[in-house]
This record gives sequence, C-alpha cells and structure tokens, in this order.
Amino acid sequence: MVVAAPEARFDLRRAVGEQRVVFREITWQGYLQILAALPECRNSRITYDEGVLEITVPLEEHEFSADNISYFILTLVELMGLRLKSMGSTTMKYPGLNKGAEPDKAFYIQNHALVKGRDVDFTQDPPPDLVVEVDITHTDIQKNQFYSRLGVPEFWRFDGKCLKIYQLQDTDYVEVDRSPTFPQMPKEWLYDFLNQAKDDEIGAVQALRECFREQIS
Repeated sequence: MVVAAPEARFDLRRAVGEQRVVFREITWQGYLQILAALPECRNSRITYDEGVLEITVPLEEHEFSADNISYFILTLVELMGLRLKSMGSTTMKYPGLNKGAEPDKAFYIQNHALVKGRDVDFTQDPPPDLVVEVDITHTDIQKNQFYSRLGVPEFWRFDGKCLKIYQLQDTDYVEVDRSPTFPQMPKEWLYDFLNQAKDDEIGAVQALRECFREQIS
C-alpha cells in the first residue's frame, strides 16, 4: 500500500518578513519526530495546530521587530520594578490540546515566582503571561484562537506596522488599547521605539527610559 505524503503548501510570493512552509495531516507523533530530527540550533520556528504544521523562517525585518519588541518589554519591566523570566522561542508542547508552539518571544512576569530558577514544565505550569508574535506575511495558523486555547493571558501581535494587544477574558481574546501588564504604555511608545531603533537600538532604549520617567514624574 502506498501512503500519500502529507500535503505541503509553499508560499511562492516574495517574502518580506518570513518564509513559510505549511504541511497538513500531520499527527502529533509526526510533529514530535520532525522536532527531534531538526538541529537544536536553528533559525526556523515550528507551530503545530491540530494536524497543521507551519515552519517559519524569519527574515531580517521579522527578526528586527521581534528582538526590539523584546528590548522594549525588558526595559519596561525594569522601569516598573517587575520580575521577568524570558522564554524566547522555547518549544511549548501541549499534547492534551494537540498544539505546539515556538513563539517569537514569551515571558513570565506575573507568574515569575512560580517558574523562576528552573525549567518550565508546560504540562503542569501555567503558560507564559505574555506572548509576542510577529506575522508580517500570511500565516495559516489562527494565532488568536491558538494562544487563547493555550490560556496565554496577554498576546501581542505585530504585522510590521500595527501592534494589536489582546487580553484573555474567559476563553476568548478581547482587543484592548493598552497592555494589562504595562498600563502606562500607549502603543505610540512602541512605534517610536521601533523607528528610533532603526538608527540606534541603544538610543531607543535610552529614549524610552526618559519618556517613562517624564510620564511618572
């Protein structure tokens, strides 16, 4: 008997922020085998959602946005006197939900005390408090539904121009104007930060510090 290979979809349009390959009809065991076959040090991100497996290779614009949003968050955490555990793109596996994620950035802030000083066990520990995804090109994964099912309290999604912030209410996300974690922060702060970071990332951090101090005073 000949077993048909899983369907793959290749996006042949000119990639700006990411290159993506999508496979369908992948079992959970197949997903785990693909993860195990890939090298530990790799640039790709893998998302698995109930049979759909998407491999994303971030390009320069994507990486610039993801890294600088991370710098932005780290700076705000420090200025507000909070605590932080950064998860980066750690593989988050949820076999009970048939989902696996490698987000651009993930952070424990409110639940920092529960996971500090050790490796996180996603089968027992709460999900990260804040997840960031940069999706400049089309993705076949419904990210809002995906992360709300994982129970992530706050989800930031950036398309290269616009930041959308979602807060989990009951089992669904509601878009909000300001971050529940950083209520002092208007979105314009992030836009200004990213614009300044194009010329000088250290200067962007310094300007954010000054902006925060002016607002607090």
